[in-house]
Amino acid sequence: MVKSAHIDTFANDNLPDNSSWPELILNHPTATYPERLNASYELLEKTIELVGPNKSAIIAADGNFTYGELLELVNRISNYLVAEGVVPGNRIAIRNPNNAMAVAIWLSILRVGAIAVTTIPLQRAVELAKIVEIGQIQFALVDHRFVEEWQAIPNYSGKTFIVGGESNFLGEVAKQSKEFKVCDTAADDVSLFAFTSGSTGVPKATMHFHRDILAIADTFSKNIVKPTKDDVFAGSPPIAFTFGLGGLVVFPFRAGATTVLLENAAPPVLLEKIAEHRITALFTAPTAYRAMLTQLEGKDISSLRRCISAGEHLPLATWRAWFDATGNKLIDGIGATELLHIFISASDHEIIPGLTGKPVPGYQAMVVDQDFNEVKDGEQGLLAVKGPTGCRYLNDPRQKDYAVNGWNVTGDIYTRTADGYFKYESRADDMIISSGYNIAAPEVENALLMHKGVAEVAVVGLPDDERGMIVTAYVVLRPEFIASDVMAKELQDHVKSQIAPYKYPRSIHFVDSLPKTTTGKLQRFRLKS
Repeated sequence: MVKSAHIDTFANDNLPDNSSWPELILNHPTATYPERLNASYELLEKTIELVGPNKSAIIAADGNFTYGELLELVNRISNYLVAEGVVPGNRIAIRNPNNAMAVAIWLSILRVGAIAVTTIPLQRAVELAKIVEIGQIQFALVDHRFVEEWQAIPNYSGKTFIVGGESNFLGEVAKQSKEFKVCDTAADDVSLFAFTSGSTGVPKATMHFHRDILAIADTFSKNIVKPTKDDVFAGSPPIAFTFGLGGLVVFPFRAGATTVLLENAAPPVLLEKIAEHRITALFTAPTAYRAMLTQLEGKDISSLRRCISAGEHLPLATWRAWFDATGNKLIDGIGATELLHIFISASDHEIIPGLTGKPVPGYQAMVVDQDFNEVKDGEQGLLAVKGPTGCRYLNDPRQKDYAVNGWNVTGDIYTRTADGYFKYESRADDMIISSGYNIAAPEVENALLMHKGVAEVAVVGLPDDERGMIVTAYVVLRPEFIASDVMAKELQDHVKSQIAPYKYPRSIHFVDSLPKTTTGKLQRFRLKS
């Protein structure tokens, strides 16, 4: 086994046993790597060898950076982290919006051999506390606008560095040397913990190696997005989500392209920035594409050549409407935090509207029944995938549920056509996917039950033309409380105060009782019919 560079061995000690990993395909021509590798070095120094230091790397509200300028900043931050006691293998949380500093911090964490743990500004203290506990977070770099929730975490005792505002972070960083010796990490040293919502409401930390970060660029991006150094990337997903991290950081940097990072990426803003910066590659969810369709009049989006849709099911009607309005074929894709990014997709003439696509080069996929027998083409079953990336949960018994017989089982119901295309049918669990966000029904239920007026509650996802699905709550009130629009609004505001606001139930139904089995188990499926 290749020697790890980690001095802090927490990640290595908590990797699942090798026998429970999915099989990894490590010999694909475009995704084969040496034993020692640092993703930060590959995305900066190696890219500078291709495009030069003066090539534009980032355009953002907090500054524009060439690749050379970004490398200098990353080296200074790296020196500062080491001076503050960071050693390889430490876990460092990032709590920033999509901006240049977030990217520089992320690259610095990888550069020093530590492990990046990204969070989103919308997350509340109760959600952040779970991340801190599971990941045993020791350091945190927090944007000055998002400090309050971080400081409310009851179980965090590590160092916090406030970034921006009246803090002295940038001043201290500026004192550091612009030279830094990159940590000699192994290709399979853990570099990233990416948290995903569990269907039980308990998040899981997925563990990704330095080579995994490059693999998603050298498979999906290289073969489907097909970027060049002249491309300009933008999109709406937070870089705290792996869809955003790949599409807005890893993919453009691997190609030497430019990324436009937006702290506010609502559809009207996206349309404005597409015209302003001549965006060529756009990453967002079907919800945003549908919203932009109603606002296209008078907008110049002629620069777009690649529009990538993921995060939720892409309806055929949305694909056709976007194509009719823009002439641009939406690239559909299914990915998973467990595999880091998209593994089934298609582009250009290979796109068949209404179908997700074929396995991305480097990946394999099949549709299986409950006994893990491959089903016939046209029959519904569970999607199983394998490739150069795969599921490794941090110290979590649910590893056995996701990695089965050497395959990653995603929890999606699919069919395969005779031509080898995969078609999405539905989710197989209670996960709600709304506007590209994964929302665990039990987590919303727990938040509602913390309100003194709620006796019982069941939360499900119901179909919605605009958002794909909407979070819907069926609430049994305590006798002293009265069902009303005012009470519904009170419950919605209560949920927003407890967990990330995007998880709140947009529809609330007050009921006298909930459907249950004779043993008292909640039957959510009866609420979906």
